[in-house]
Amino acid sequence: MLKKFITLEWKSFKRSASFKANMVLKVFMVLGALYFIAMFLLLGFGSYFILEKFELEPFPTVNRFLIYYLILDLIIRFFLQKMPVMNVRQLLTLPIFKKTIVRYTLGKTIMSYFNWLHLFFLLPFSVVLIQQGFDVVGVLAWFCSVFALIFFNNFINILINNRDWLLYTIGGILITTVGLHYYEVIDPTLYTGPVFQTLYSQPYSMLLPLLMLAVAMWLTYRFFFNHLYLDSGLSIKQQDATTEQLTWLDRFGLMGTFLKNDIKLLRRNKRSKTTLFISVLFIFYGLLFFTGAVEAYEGPVWRIFAGLFVTGGFLFTFGQFVPSWDSAYYPLMMSQNIRYRDYLNSKWWLMVVATTVTTLLSSFYLYFGWEVYLAIIVGAIYNVGVNAHVVLWAGAYVKTPIDLTQNKNVFGDKQAFNIKSMLLALPKLLLPMIFYAIGHYAHSPEAGYLIVALTGVLGFAFKEKVFSIIENIYKTEKYKTIAAYSESK
Repeated sequence: MLKKFITLEWKSFKRSASFKANMVLKVFMVLGALYFIAMFLLLGFGSYFILEKFELEPFPTVNRFLIYYLILDLIIRFFLQKMPVMNVRQLLTLPIFKKTIVRYTLGKTIMSYFNWLHLFFLLPFSVVLIQQGFDVVGVLAWFCSVFALIFFNNFINILINNRDWLLYTIGGILITTVGLHYYEVIDPTLYTGPVFQTLYSQPYSMLLPLLMLAVAMWLTYRFFFNHLYLDSGLSIKQQDATTEQLTWLDRFGLMGTFLKNDIKLLRRNKRSKTTLFISVLFIFYGLLFFTGAVEAYEGPVWRIFAGLFVTGGFLFTFGQFVPSWDSAYYPLMMSQNIRYRDYLNSKWWLMVVATTVTTLLSSFYLYFGWEVYLAIIVGAIYNVGVNAHVVLWAGAYVKTPIDLTQNKNVFGDKQAFNIKSMLLALPKLLLPMIFYAIGHYAHSPEAGYLIVALTGVLGFAFKEKVFSIIENIYKTEKYKTIAAYSESK
């Protein structure tokens, strides 16, 4: 049965409409995986000596901050680790035992890269500890305990899947704790550090993490086994419909109809609500640059980079998936007498309004000086004049149907990756930084801001011409997009 499941996975991948894009993606994913493996190996072999160089006790220091490591791992998993449980519906109509389906599905998560990547840090770090004279039995108990907690995170992530409130609670606690630690109000690592140190000093204590892992595995298995029904656990939740007229948009004609649909989409669906939440968080991203919290971001060119992200959160998170937001009814919409220009204009105006609102909300950056807020305003002008066009252009090559009831892969999806969309992503960030650098180093910071702002103004002035090009591209890619959206998942 395992062989049959693997065969089905291979056929699903090979027959996908985005097979060629996935082949390119796999190459980049392998390169990325090798990069992170190399980084974890370097940290594993070098952390002990780096901490010693800073006159810190290596092993106790690692144990102190291990709690942050595990919590951050859980949050990253929630957003990036794809759950394979959505592909089992077709198997329920076949003569296959439910326990076999559940075991295979959960087994796939065990083989996840997010689990085994940590091995490349924990194993070499444990080897270094033994070489430095630490007790072998204690180090092995510590290694097995931490690795068990990594897998514990894997199953907890499955259980909290689609429970956004729980993730936000964990994230809020983490942010609050880090803030209190940073401002020396309270140091939670003073309490969690000895707990992890006990895993080494008292090897029998490793039974607790192993017990936690066993309980998490059993709970996850029972949860999916009990909900593996088409008419209950895997059914789509039904909600009472509500009517929103939004008649004030009627003055914009057909474009107003699209705007109504987008506003309703943003208010009603889990995925779009998560996107709105993430776009609000982008406003505070500039604090890393303008407060000097990260030394590497203190260069003058990074101000433009920050300005683009502070005002472009919605543009980057929502705009990159146009027209995928409408994938559920895109084939029907394309069968109507609809001008692409009205459709694209509605998306563009939505991003413009969102960029304007975030620019006003980010006015608190005036506290750091008028030059900081000037960088934000200039970033907003470039976003409206250039980046709004670029994300719509790149969207023509994205063939990613979106499930609005799920919030997985909110930052991207493997089918959204292709060479064309990647190349079109370069002008969004690199060009304004280059333009600013030219003006800054050739004359003054004000000249750099002026060049970037003028580029945005020119993009706005030639909007109709650019939209004609984008409209033709959408027409060319129309049937490929419909085929991808219509592909059964």
